[in-house]
Amino acid sequence: MLELKDIYFTVPGEEAENGAAEKTILNGINFTFEKGKFYAITGPNGGGKTTLAKTIMGINQATGGQILYNGKEITDMTITDRAREGIAYGFQQSARFKGVTFRDLLAIAAGTEDEGQLMDILARVGFCSLDFLDKPVDAKLSGGEIKKIELATTIARNPGLAIYDEPDTGIDLWTIAPMVSLIKRQITDKGTTTIVVSHNKAFLEAADCLLLIKKGEIEFTGDLEGAMPLLSDLSVCGYGNVCEGDIDARCYR
Repeated sequence: MLELKDIYFTVPGEEAENGAAEKTILNGINFTFEKGKFYAITGPNGGGKTTLAKTIMGINQATGGQILYNGKEITDMTITDRAREGIAYGFQQSARFKGVTFRDLLAIAAGTEDEGQLMDILARVGFCSLDFLDKPVDAKLSGGEIKKIELATTIARNPGLAIYDEPDTGIDLWTIAPMVSLIKRQITDKGTTTIVVSHNKAFLEAADCLLLIKKGEIEFTGDLEGAMPLLSDLSVCGYGNVCEGDIDARCYR
């Protein structure tokens, strides 16, 4: 349902290194995402994971290749048009909106102001208080709360394709397992194709297929067990300079 054909993304010389004319971030990516599957994208920092996710959403415009969504070419479409086609994106750092309540955001995403329907979505992401609907989406919310709000608004749109960029950023360990369960339930109930960019083992284990991206290319596709020899190789580790060993690891280990 989503086909990437020879996708390139390059930046001009001023952003490249060693005086090069340009820098290649994505180097000929070819992959087909199937409907209703859960995909995890991992790999070293700077390898192209988030760039690929943003290129699918249209935040970055591919400088080469084609993107097909449900058989329709979307390569040159705007972000807005891709959203209208049914693609949703959750940022690593979720947006906050001064003066806007959760009720406002959720009603826009769901296309309804029916309180019963909004409360049903609210309950799915773990909020049980009606009062939360009228909380402003501002800096007073915790990282976990803002992530749940983003999940709720994504679910409310019922997208065909949902992309989450490191959804575990800024949340506690106890929130991750329910988040994985919620994403998997959305896949089962609604057939939502889901792509999660993450280093977190919980997401990598839950995925139907794991893609390991290094230097702008897909190095491996398969399950976590098959990827472990590559993931255990420190040459693909983006945390080498801050590594604290297996006991206090901050990555997939």
